[in-house]
Amino acid sequence: MSSSESSYGDIHRYEPARESTAAAIAIVLLTIIEVVFVFLFVYGLMFGWATTETGNMFLGALLALVFIDLAFILALYRKEFLPDVMVVKKRRRKWEDLYVREEDMEGESFADPEDAWETVKRAVYPYYKR
Repeated sequence: MSSSESSYGDIHRYEPARESTAAAIAIVLLTIIEVVFVFLFVYGLMFGWATTETGNMFLGALLALVFIDLAFILALYRKEFLPDVMVVKKRRRKWEDLYVREEDMEGESFADPEDAWETVKRAVYPYYKR
């Protein structure tokens, strides 16, 4: 490992957020629209709009609009107001992903004549103890 490589947990790239004014205004407007949609949905629930077929569809559309609007608010906030950070992570070896201990990473020999009968026993009955 050379000294130019980053070690585990180091911040490799950090770009501060843009924090644009247009995005802030858009988030405020989308939040006002969100409040209106939520108010209409709750009002419709309180006054029984869901008892008719068209009212039920209207309430479903309002609920969908609430979540779509919320998705746009969160996407704008994430893009414009959160910094872009890349942290260096430790790369694991393939045998570590299989939960194999380091001393067992090479495996066991298949053609060992002394343990051939033990291998057959374990193949037939996997819970066989040595």
